[in-house]
Amino acid sequence: MRFGFDVDDTLINLREYAFHYYQEQLGQKVDIDIFHALNRVEIHEAFGLSDDEGKKMWNQSLDFLYFTDCPLYPGALELLKQLESEGHDIFYITSRPPEHTENTFSWLINQGFPVIRENFFCGMKDSEKAGIIKDLNLDYYFDDKPAVLDTLTNDPVKAIVKDQSYNRHLDLPRVENWDELGDLINSEIK
Repeated sequence: MRFGFDVDDTLINLREYAFHYYQEQLGQKVDIDIFHALNRVEIHEAFGLSDDEGKKMWNQSLDFLYFTDCPLYPGALELLKQLESEGHDIFYITSRPPEHTENTFSWLINQGFPVIRENFFCGMKDSEKAGIIKDLNLDYYFDDKPAVLDTLTNDPVKAIVKDQSYNRHLDLPRVENWDELGDLINSEIK
């Protein structure tokens, strides 16, 4: 089978990592419950920043956020290794900015993810992901962003949502953690 995975906030806990980084950088203590209640992907409003200020801070923080110690979701690496060992094709499709393509690919390798060059796609806009997903003829695709998942509702790919506060309105199969995803995938492919 062919499995596609987004990177940020599906394989790794990027937004929460950024939330803690913002607290340190801005010298503000913001309760984690505020983070878990955000109804949009962006986190800056929890710190009282405007959209322009938030975009500037996010863009200035990307190298740190992407390539330091952002934690993997527990079970993510193990499930992808299991899928690879069973002979499934694994694709990574991330809309990280194009200038981060090579470092992202290297970072995935350094973390131990089973990734090969021809199955790694980076640098597209969220709106362009659907075309790549369709062209790859994936059986399953796992992401967190409504802007991407909404484009897949009538496609043959089975879209699965990584539960986040900003995507709870989506009516798609949903998992809160990687153990649940493993159980779902294993029950369907056996």
